[in-house]
Amino acid sequence: MTAILSLRDLSKAYAGGLQALQAVSLDIARGEIFALLGPNGAGKTTLINIVCGIVTPTGGSATVAGHDTRRDYRATRALIGLVPQELVTEGFETVWATVAFSRGLFGRAPDHEYVGKVLRDLSLWDKRHDQIMTLSGGMKRRVMIAKALAHEPTLLFLDEPTAGVDVELRRDMWALVRRLRDSGVTVILTTHYIEEAEEMADRIGVIHKGRLILVEDKAALMRKLGKKELTLNLQEPMATLPAGLEGWPLALKAAGHELEYSFDASEEERIPALLRKLGELGIAWKDLNTRQSSLEDIFVSLVSDRARHAGTPR
Repeated sequence: MTAILSLRDLSKAYAGGLQALQAVSLDIARGEIFALLGPNGAGKTTLINIVCGIVTPTGGSATVAGHDTRRDYRATRALIGLVPQELVTEGFETVWATVAFSRGLFGRAPDHEYVGKVLRDLSLWDKRHDQIMTLSGGMKRRVMIAKALAHEPTLLFLDEPTAGVDVELRRDMWALVRRLRDSGVTVILTTHYIEEAEEMADRIGVIHKGRLILVEDKAALMRKLGKKELTLNLQEPMATLPAGLEGWPLALKAAGHELEYSFDASEEERIPALLRKLGELGIAWKDLNTRQSSLEDIFVSLVSDRARHAGTPR
């Protein structure tokens, strides 16, 4: 894996004692979409701000394309595009002016064709002469992304990019992120929308209380931690499970009208044996359906387990 971003034991402690990041190490490959998930206060924005040179770490290092973010600040910052959570724009400027100005800030020569392409990709072309103060919140969010792309970065940070925008705009942005990845841009996003990570990410990291508790390929994570459930709607309700079903991970639900079997991918082949066993015991069912754990289920489980273990006396 050729890393565009490498973090080594990155830490940040504030004067009041808050440990915002604790020895985070991570490599991000060129051209991937990496989703960083975590509850509020987990350290997501702190990590981004350190890489972008906004916050100074108290330990460890961060490099972008081999350049140290502290020693080679100008070189690294020119490679990075940042879309922060907050909408920070000059309200009286036009859309075109603010995007073109952002390009110039990083020493890029004027390029009307490129700026126009960015605005078209973000459905901002028709608004290019409008003052930003006249735009809707969703359009302002698009302008923030356009500003971040103006200098043609190779690494793009999206910090809660679709917070507060409607579903249609969110899906437009997902499509844009995929196009950026296809063009060679590496995208790192933080999000509260689990569906966003599930829809787009190649890999997923989970951060909790400043610690990176898991980094995994999305598909592998779903296979490893994504439980499946088979629910059988019974012909007749049961008060208790019969002795013949001992040893099976079964539970009665819906006042005995449903029989639920929880399993992982490696146990899927046991379903036919379970159905045969039910037939032998004279337990009839009229319908069945299966459900696989979502990324949200996995995320909640990971964070809950970590919180529970943190509270256990050693």
